[in-house]
Parts: sequence; structure tokens; C-alpha cells
Amino acid sequence: MQSTENTTTESKILLPLRGLTVFPGMVSHFDVGRPKSVKALELAMARGEAVFLVTQKDVKVEEPKLNDLFKIGTTAKIKQILKIHGDVFRVLVEGQQRAELLELKQSEPYFMGEISFVEETAESKFTKRDEALLRNLQELFLEYVELIPKMNSDVVLNVMEASDLGYAADYVAQNTGLKYGDKQQILEELNPRRRIAALVKLLSAEIEILKLEEDIQNRVRSQMDKNQKDYYLREQIRVINEELGEDDDPSSEAQRYMDQIVALHLPEECEKKLLKEAGRLGKLQPFSPESGVVRTYLDTCLELPWNTYTKENGSIKKAETILNSQHYGMQKVKERILELFAVKEMVGGIKGQIICLVGPPGVGKTSIAHSVAEALGRNYARLSLGGVRDEADIRGHRKTYIGAMPGRIITALKQAGSRNALILVDEIDKMASDFRGDPAAALLEVFDSEQNYSFRDHFIELPFDLSDVLFLTTANTLDSIPRPLLDRMEIIELPGYTEEEKVQIAKRHLMPKQLKKHGLTPAQLKVPESVLRYIIKYYTKEAGVRTLERQIAHLCRKADRMIVSKQKETVSVTTGNVSEFLGIIRYKEETYSHQNEVGVVNGLAWTSVGGEILQVEVNVMDGSGKLELTGNLGDVMKESARAAMSYIRSKAELLGIDKDFYKTKDIHIHFPEGAIPKDGPSAGITTATALISALTGVPMPGDIAMTGEITLRGRVLPIGGLKEKTMAAYSAGMKTVLVPYDNEADLSEIDPIVAKKLTFICVRHMDEVLMHTLGKNAARIKEDSRDASQMEQKISALALNLQQ
Repeated sequence: MQSTENTTTESKILLPLRGLTVFPGMVSHFDVGRPKSVKALELAMARGEAVFLVTQKDVKVEEPKLNDLFKIGTTAKIKQILKIHGDVFRVLVEGQQRAELLELKQSEPYFMGEISFVEETAESKFTKRDEALLRNLQELFLEYVELIPKMNSDVVLNVMEASDLGYAADYVAQNTGLKYGDKQQILEELNPRRRIAALVKLLSAEIEILKLEEDIQNRVRSQMDKNQKDYYLREQIRVINEELGEDDDPSSEAQRYMDQIVALHLPEECEKKLLKEAGRLGKLQPFSPESGVVRTYLDTCLELPWNTYTKENGSIKKAETILNSQHYGMQKVKERILELFAVKEMVGGIKGQIICLVGPPGVGKTSIAHSVAEALGRNYARLSLGGVRDEADIRGHRKTYIGAMPGRIITALKQAGSRNALILVDEIDKMASDFRGDPAAALLEVFDSEQNYSFRDHFIELPFDLSDVLFLTTANTLDSIPRPLLDRMEIIELPGYTEEEKVQIAKRHLMPKQLKKHGLTPAQLKVPESVLRYIIKYYTKEAGVRTLERQIAHLCRKADRMIVSKQKETVSVTTGNVSEFLGIIRYKEETYSHQNEVGVVNGLAWTSVGGEILQVEVNVMDGSGKLELTGNLGDVMKESARAAMSYIRSKAELLGIDKDFYKTKDIHIHFPEGAIPKDGPSAGITTATALISALTGVPMPGDIAMTGEITLRGRVLPIGGLKEKTMAAYSAGMKTVLVPYDNEADLSEIDPIVAKKLTFICVRHMDEVLMHTLGKNAARIKEDSRDASQMEQKISALALNLQQ
């Protein structure tokens, strides 16, 4: 440091700076927190005086002495003071002139110092060497800026336009990241040439350090790929977990999986595969995507009930009691389950049982499955296939896919938690197929007892034995189930409930359930059996009991409101006031005329809500041989009507019908309730009988109903849904029912009340149908030249000819 003698001294308010150097002519800002410094600033602002800024040698000293401060500092004008927070202020100052600290005159309540101003050493005129020094500094500064990209562009512009050596050195020193000790060295140098030379040396060294830092960073960055970064982060997480007492070491996690796998005593193929996957997990980084896939795979496999069995019920009487207590009727299902139970007790186990419950909605197919599981003492799981159209839903997805998961069969086993579970496959007739595959085809292996002992899900990729699982499936119809799948299942049909069955179900199950659900007791809501029959008859029209349960719930809600509003303490429902609870009746009782009519025959039809009477009406008019079929008929029903026409034409002479009737008569066949779609072949003999009645003029008995398919030669073929159809005939007040001979065995399954009230006649041929229908009314045929007795004899002879 060089100084010039100057006898002029001044007392100035002194502000010690820590880690900061302020140069003359430069604007700078810094934070002040020491109480003494704050007081000094406030006083200087009040007086409008400049302060003397001098840097501390050691930033840790709180109460600096004269020896703790550098000798050279800068006087500065305070331009602005802002309070940041608490007692911390941000000060904006403008440096004015270098000065030397001579004496520290005062340290309380603020610092005061005796200073003398120092002047820069006068230099000769600007030389080429000076130009070279200035350019060298500017180039170094530009290089420095490239390494420090956040530099303000105005600063760069000011440096490049500087022409004074002293100012340029001070400006660059102020705006670089040199250490405060190096900056103090520049501040103390009074000779501009030496100052700029010293700055060039310091800045060159700083640039070299910055280059080395950048080179090290680039080298480290190039060596650290994503896995290394992940490893670094994982190591940090591992240390944190160790501090928290949580062990997340991949090798220990893999060992835990291996111990679990060995403890399961799996088949050799399964154990080998799972141990291999656990070994892979130990080599992967814990948070890599692949480790997540392997971990999910191992968790799924280990959650499967490889060797878990539940203890089954050993008492057939207990099983029967459970089934009877929870469901009324459904004898076929109960008998089949008890037979299954007996076989299990005799053999020691049951394998390969797939039972399909088929019936209309609401008859209890799904609920009986839970009761069967309870009766057998097995765990229960349910999966619904309604709307499933992807084969992967059954067999799962390959675990290589993002978001892969096991199929529904394996998921149901996990939910059940045992190998001998009962799995209900609901709505199996509602599956669909598209470009992604056919889920029904995937079920072929599941439902085949010769294959399902080694079922392989695409996700777990290991053979799993399904032979101990009892599969129950449900469907509303068999038409949409593929034949190969249907062939693997034992079909048990659940017909719709009769009125008596619905009454018993309502009394034993629905009423107690709804009373409990609505907080009522039998004494608070009284619904006699006659009211239940009335509701079934006039407020429901279904094969099952869902609507009936909703109506009972409606009664309970009304009763709750009456009791809560204190209108009544006890609510009694009668057939006279039931409309006050449920509104007007929904379904009027259908009345059928039992009078003998020409061209009107009572047929029997099956619907999803039970059986119905389907009257066929035929009109014969003079015309050109047109055949009109109306009533929203399906193709099969239309073909059945045409088959009946062909049969009549072939028998026209024997029936006493004009051979050219199909040319000279227009025939209109109508099936009432035209808005309801109708299809099926079972109205064949009904249509033929109505046609013959209309063409011959012989009236049909009004108390006879019939069902059966007809062939071109008059044979009567069997039909389905006989129980529901006979129940409809009983409800309509019929006395005689004609059924196909091949359905004679089915008569044993109809309701005992129906069997007692109706007379059943089994027919093989259309001739027999005519004998039992038209033959009884031959006396009512009116012809011009014959009396009734002659006509009766003719019909009897005609029937004899037909039999021959």
C-alpha cells in the first residue's frame, strides 16, 4: 500500500463490514443487523453525513477493535434504508473516496473513527501499455462472465466502455466474486497501473479455479448416469431410514421373500421360478421401475392360497338346515348340493364340479350360492362377468405391461383365501367378445376338470390347481352361452316362483328382513297373508321376488312415517286399504272367456317373468290367398305358422276343407298384445288348431289350453318351460292342458296344486289334438244339408282316418 501525507483528518461515523468491501464511485447494498450499526445509520441519515465503511479482518468478531479492522476503507453516502424484518435493515450506499483509519475514537453507542483521505498516485498520460492492461482486464472479465452466466449485461457493457484504469479496476473488483481479502488488496492499492495489474493476476487465478470447477462438474456429470444418481439418492434414503429405524436394504428384502417362498413348500417349478425372481429383486435398485414390477409379482404370488384349506362342514343335517333356513323352495339346487355333500363324505373330497343355475331374474340364484358356501363350510368369493369382453379379464395380463394385474379367477382366489373355496361366476350369459378376444374361450380351461389342475394365469405364469374349487355359475338364459362352455357345466334350472312360494318367501324372509331394516316390529306393522297374496297378484308381475320385496319395503316406509308423525302406534294393512300405501293396483287380473269360439285357441307361452296364456285368433275371409301374420312375431314363430298351413293343406280333404282354400281365402293370424315381442316354436299346434277351427267353422272349447311344436307331417315335438306354462293355465281357470308326449316326464315337476286342478293330455300327433278339441264340438258345425248328429259322425270318422 502506498499513501501520501495529508495532515487533514476528520471524525466520521464508522460502520464495520463483515465479508464485504465497498469501492469508491460504486453503488452497493448490504444488510445491517448490529444495534450499533443501526444507530450509526439512523444518525448519519438524520445529519445527512457520509459514513466510513471499513472491512473487518475476521467476520466472527462482534465487537471489533482498531486492530480488527483494515486500515483503508471508503467513505459513502447513504442513499436508502429499508427494513426487511425484525431488526435487520437493507442499506443502499454510494462509495465516495478512499480513506485511512487512524484511530477508533468511540465504540458506544456507535463507532466513530478518526480518518484521513488518501489520493491515488498521479500517473503520466495514457500509454499503449495502459491500453494493453485495460484490454487484458476486459478479456479476462468476458471470460469470467462466460463462467458466471448470471452476470448483468449492463455491468458487462460498463466494463467494455471503461477508459480509466483506476475506475475499471474498482468496477471489475466490485462486480466479481473475489474473496473480500483480495478485494481489500485492490482497494488499498493507490496506483492505478499496479491496481489493474494486481486485479488481472487475481482474476486470472479466479478464472482458473472456475474452469477447474466446471471441468470437475462436467467430468462428474458425464460419469454419473441415471442409475448412479439413483444410487446416490437411495444411499441417502437408506441412511435416513437407518436413522428412523426402517430397513430398506434390497438384499434383506429379497432374503425375506426367499424365506417366505421356501416356507410355502411349493411345487418345484413354482418354487424355482419365484426364487429366481426374488434373486433378481436383490440385484435391482429398490426404486427402479423393474423392481416395482418384480415386487408386485412376488406379492401377488405369495398371497395366493397355495396350501391353504378351510375345514369343511362334516354334518349333512347341518348343511340341510342352513339351506332350508335361508331359502324357501329351490329343491333341485338343495338336493344337488346335498348329493355333492354326500359324495364328499364318501370319497373324502370333490373335484371338478361346475354347476350352472339358470332361471329368470330375482329367483335367488346369486343368494343361494352364499348359502351353499356356508352349508359346505367353504370360503366364498364372487365375480361378475356381465359386460366382460376382454380375454385378459379372465386370464390376466402379462406382467411386462404397465399396470398389469392378475385375472378375475386368481383375484377371486386371493379374496377367498383358500384353495377349496366356492367361487360364484355371476351373469355368465352376459359375456361378449371383440377384437381383444373371447372371454368364454378363456373359461374353457377353468371349467374343465381335466385341465384346471394346472391353470396358468398370464400374470403369475405358474400352474395353479383349481380342481378343489367349487364353481357355481348363474345365467338368465342358455342361448348366449357357447356350446363348448355349456358342455362343461351341469345345468340346474330354477323356474319362477308360484304364488304360494312367493307368499311363503315373503312371510319367512322378506318381511322379517324389511322390518329389521326399517326399525319395525311385527306388532307395529301387521301385514296378514291375504294382503301379501293381494300384493303379489295386483302389484307384481315377475318370476322372482325383487319387486315384491320393494313393495314390502314401501309398506315399511309408510309405516315408519305414520309412527314417527304419531298418527298411529300400530299400522295394520288390509286388502281394503293397501292402495293407500302402494297406490292404485299395477296389474289387473286377466280374465279369459271360457265360451267356445270359432278360430280362437288358448296357447301357453313362457316369458322371463313366468308363464302366460297366449290366445291365437284366426279370421278367414274371401280373397286371393293372402296370409297375414301380426303380433310382433319372431322368425321362428312365423315359420311355425307356415308349417301349420302346410300341414292343413296336406290334410284338407280329410278335414273337409276346400282344397283351394289357400287360393280363394285370405287368412289373418293374430297374436294379441302386439307390442310384446314373441318368438319360439311352441305355438305350433295352437296355430294349427285355430286355423282348422276357422276354416271348418268348428268352435274351440274355451277351457282347453295347449302347447307344442308342429312339424309338416303333424308330429308334436317337446317344448320347454312346462312348469311356468301350466301355472299360467291354472291361474287362467283352464281345465284341460294338451302337452307333447315327450314332455310327460316333466309333469312330475309341476306344482302339486296345479297337478290336482288340471287334466293333462299328452299328444304325439296333431290328429290327437283335433280329437280332443274339435271332436268334442262337432255337433256345433252348421252345414246346409246335414244335421248335427251326421256332422258329429263325420268328425269321428275323420279322426279315425287320421289315426290310420
